[in-house]
Amino acid sequence: MAAERGRAHRKTGEIAMDTRRWLVALVLLCATFLHAEPVPLADLARHMQYEAVKISPDGKYLATTALVDGHSLLALIRLADKKGQLIRQRNEDAVTDFWWISPTRVVYTVGTRLGGYDRPLPTGELYAVNADGTGSTMLYGFRKDGMTTGTLVKQVVSERGSAEFIGTIAGDPKHILVATRLWDANGKHGVFATASRMDVRTGKLREIITAPMRDAFFVGDHQGRIRFAWGEDEQGDVRVFQLPLGGGDWKPMPELGASHSVPIAFDRDDSVAYFSCPAPSGGFGICRWSEDKPTLQEVWSNPTVESDGLLQGLAEDDIAGVTYMDGRAGIAPFDMQSPAARMLVALMKQFPGESVRFVSGTSDGSLSVVLVEADADPGTFYLFDAKAARLTPLLKRAPWINPPSMATKQPFEFAARDGMKLQGYVSYPPGHEQDKHLPTVVMVHGGPFSVRDRWEYDADVQALATRGYVVVQVNFRGSGGYGYAFEQAGWREWGGKMQDDVTDATRWAIAQGIADPQRLCIYGASYGGYAALEGAVKEPDLYQCAIGYVGIYDLPLMYRRGDIPETVSGENYLKRQLGDDMAQLAQRSPINQLDALKARVMLVVGGQDRRVPPIQGTNLHEALLKRHVPHVWLEKPGEMHGFYDEANVAELYGKMLDFIGSAIGPGVTAGGK
Repeated sequence: MAAERGRAHRKTGEIAMDTRRWLVALVLLCATFLHAEPVPLADLARHMQYEAVKISPDGKYLATTALVDGHSLLALIRLADKKGQLIRQRNEDAVTDFWWISPTRVVYTVGTRLGGYDRPLPTGELYAVNADGTGSTMLYGFRKDGMTTGTLVKQVVSERGSAEFIGTIAGDPKHILVATRLWDANGKHGVFATASRMDVRTGKLREIITAPMRDAFFVGDHQGRIRFAWGEDEQGDVRVFQLPLGGGDWKPMPELGASHSVPIAFDRDDSVAYFSCPAPSGGFGICRWSEDKPTLQEVWSNPTVESDGLLQGLAEDDIAGVTYMDGRAGIAPFDMQSPAARMLVALMKQFPGESVRFVSGTSDGSLSVVLVEADADPGTFYLFDAKAARLTPLLKRAPWINPPSMATKQPFEFAARDGMKLQGYVSYPPGHEQDKHLPTVVMVHGGPFSVRDRWEYDADVQALATRGYVVVQVNFRGSGGYGYAFEQAGWREWGGKMQDDVTDATRWAIAQGIADPQRLCIYGASYGGYAALEGAVKEPDLYQCAIGYVGIYDLPLMYRRGDIPETVSGENYLKRQLGDDMAQLAQRSPINQLDALKARVMLVVGGQDRRVPPIQGTNLHEALLKRHVPHVWLEKPGEMHGFYDEANVAELYGKMLDFIGSAIGPGVTAGGK
């Protein structure tokens, strides 16, 4: 007994010593952190080194999008020896997505910069390449070249259209399902897509069926059968169609469209299809549908938020549950005793406070790719061996970012002035989470509809918070992720209730003692740029500065300039969700309310922006000059709807911080006030 007590005493002593060592190490780490320099703005401006990672069906290869010399390339890596190939594209197009078609072949799509977006968008071209880097070919696209004839005159067989990957076909490594949309010079009303089987060696297409409505999306099963089509008509109403297995034409499903339920995917054995749906129990849900039971059966629901999507299981195409974001990221397995659920729970214990999920898997589920990420962590990809229960680091998305030195996002909820419940995030300067009355920037997201702020790494937030400013974000009515009624509540409320929600969030932060009411700025891009300037003129005594980044300042001008009114659906969108009362829109335009302006102003414009043409910014710039109102003006002729060039983004961060500092003073310093 004495010996046992001695051993127990020594064991207890060892634990205590380990605890003391841990505490000492923690103190030293905190001391180092408090005096550390913030991450360089140039690092915050960098694009992700690795955006996505997928494992081959047999587990022998990895495919990833890798940033090389500023360009996003497809990298194919052999796991046995970590050797690989980089697949370069013509004109240095960026690889935007990719899919393993078989253990030895990958299909991918590329993107290029377009005026309405701040990142490359798919061109509609499809390419294929073998896992060892051989056999590269273009399958579909407007730049596809044909074979040469005997006269050495090249025959052009390019397709004046775009192709979208739908899915692989079980047991057929030579074909995939794709949707093609031919470009129509008179396509203002949209186009009818065609679903086809494509040969991944030659690009040859075998047509299956044409969509029953314009601009529709297809959902196929794993046997290569098209089962559903859905989309929004020109009035913005959802329409869903089923293609019966026994043959026949499209069958409308009006009851689903009326409830805004849309098909997502089939489970691995094609016995069940999953739909987003309103939850019969209230709130928002995911439902099952089958041929045997063609009514929606709820399998998950949340009273506050919609799902983000379906939870990947251990194996590719294995659906294990639902992902969602009610404040922080969450998962809801369908069966907590399933191998995927048990493995995820075990992995989450290794990474407390972070989002952990499978993003790719082999055909048998023996190997999976796991992504671990958080609000302060861009993410790391791991390889998970299910049999050995072993996790091996693969690739960091942004290895130059040190998560412990980044700001964290704290979710909050409050009620707007009319009682509507809203969610948002507060990001404190690192080390100042308990401090009060801090200099604050209210950051308004763009969109504004179908977009929301999320609990995830955000370089814009980090640029402000790591320089000593609290960042407040709110998902105002109209934001996505909270259901159709919540989004519809924002229609025609530009400068109205949507703006009031931002004001109410600002006043909430003041009332909570978070924000110093004498040191407040408001910032946003696109719609957020509108909200920043509208906030400054509607609440002239609330904000000391406003930053409009590629923003809209003249609402009636949206009907005449930009790419939105170029289509009927775009025109209807403006009428439905912006409003068509031109007198009211003019009243709610910041450019017409400058008599009320007291805040200092900074305007940022991309010269090639087609979504919000630079005339929106230049007109306001000239109006301020005529009034002799000093302001900061930053225009980049080669940029579009948001800056993409890393040097330009870093310059933008620097100029924003200088401007904010001149308006409300410097941010709090690490370890001090």
